[in-house]
Amino acid sequence: MPALQTPPDSSRRHFLWSAGGGLGGIALASLLQDEGLLAGAPGVAPQLGVLHRPARARRVVQLYMSGAASQCDLFDYKPALVKHHGEKFDPGEAVELFQSSPDKVMQSPFAWRPFGQCGKWLSEPVAPLGACVDDIAFIHSMVSKSNVHGPATFMQATGFILPGFPSAGAWISYGLGSQNQNLPAFVVLPDPRGFAPNGPKNWSSGFLPAEHQATMIQPSSARPVADLFPPANSYATPAADRDGLAVLAELNRNHAQARPGDSRLDARISSYELAAHMQLSAPAVLDLRSEPEHILRMYGLDRNNTVTAPTGEINTAQEIEYFGRNCLVARRLLEQGVRFVQVWSGADNGFPRRNWDSHEDLKRDHGPLAAALGVGAAALVADLKQRGMLDDTIVLWTTEFGRMPCNQGTTGRDHNPFVFTNWLAGGGVQGGVVYGESDQWSYKPLDRSRPTYCYDVHATILHLLGLDHERLAYRHDGIDRRLTDVHGRVIKEILA
Repeated sequence: MPALQTPPDSSRRHFLWSAGGGLGGIALASLLQDEGLLAGAPGVAPQLGVLHRPARARRVVQLYMSGAASQCDLFDYKPALVKHHGEKFDPGEAVELFQSSPDKVMQSPFAWRPFGQCGKWLSEPVAPLGACVDDIAFIHSMVSKSNVHGPATFMQATGFILPGFPSAGAWISYGLGSQNQNLPAFVVLPDPRGFAPNGPKNWSSGFLPAEHQATMIQPSSARPVADLFPPANSYATPAADRDGLAVLAELNRNHAQARPGDSRLDARISSYELAAHMQLSAPAVLDLRSEPEHILRMYGLDRNNTVTAPTGEINTAQEIEYFGRNCLVARRLLEQGVRFVQVWSGADNGFPRRNWDSHEDLKRDHGPLAAALGVGAAALVADLKQRGMLDDTIVLWTTEFGRMPCNQGTTGRDHNPFVFTNWLAGGGVQGGVVYGESDQWSYKPLDRSRPTYCYDVHATILHLLGLDHERLAYRHDGIDRRLTDVHGRVIKEILA
């Protein structure tokens, strides 16, 4: 195969042509192909979004609390828990618990007070959200189909309790495509200490084309994007890189032609091209030093942008740093056109506990995590609003299920799949409202005939993005699959 001819010097192509080793040649090839100067097999083109209705929003950021954040200790204030604290918990029916037996009513260890013009009650650790509570719609009637972390986490992430289904971010990438060829359409920012139950399966593309799976970025790591740059002291020369790329392009074309309908190679080619673009764009997006001092302080960070090594213990200052940094990076990614950003709080089980699964000591576990949530989420909503981005950005707060109003052991709470809270802000969502109340105990929905499932939240988000959840489908194994399965209704009561 003849060698590629050197492109003109006065161009971005020359910059990459002279870059040493690694993905420099791939970056060059991708840019050449974009400009029609390199014949070769292109990567899979992004799905061109055909909107079903006028869109109110363009992008989504999901704040996912892993381990089951307690609704009755954060957002769902219940005076009955204070009034009947220490009494036998008896809601008038048999109580099903995950790993304990019903004991006594337990009031929240945190103080509560009302905020905003809407007068929404919030607990002390999440009090910073009081500044933007009039922009938030709370849903207190959420119900899960499982009280086990793995299946319940899948359900909120993908709409199904079983593995193998695409995440909401993958569906949105598939339905709307990318807004920026230099960054992925779907990005995940995990907890720096590890993954939630199911790990990366929570953000997989499932049976959708593989290019729609998430790209994982770890802002607190020395290498936030794994394998984006060649290793130090690489012996690959630019010339060898170019020649190898030319051979690889030919092999890829032949391989793909022999396997029609298999998206995996196309996705791999597309990922290399995207990585090439990200070599130029990602470092700038992830470098927070360009942010002004007041913005860093808003997110709980300092000018030095220090990165603390992850530990097993939950430390309030460290939690604020972790979550605040991820929220600020999320805003910068959204600003650059990323469609869906998922920010995780809570890693897999460790000791002391590193997530929201507060079986033993709710105040000890929830306190630091909730303080970080309050600072980071409030900063994100306020920052998006002051930049004019909240109008077309949906902020979704999620957890897999809630916690019981009775105690487990002395100061813990067991799993409660029967009612929990989600909240949304921005992107066509009406602020300062509550939809779907829980009962006096925060045990089950007040109106048990109208529980709210993740299907309804997903349908509402797709609706605001201009997509009909019943029409956004993908045929797999003879079935037209949807994010909302065969369920879902748009929650019009929270629309602005």
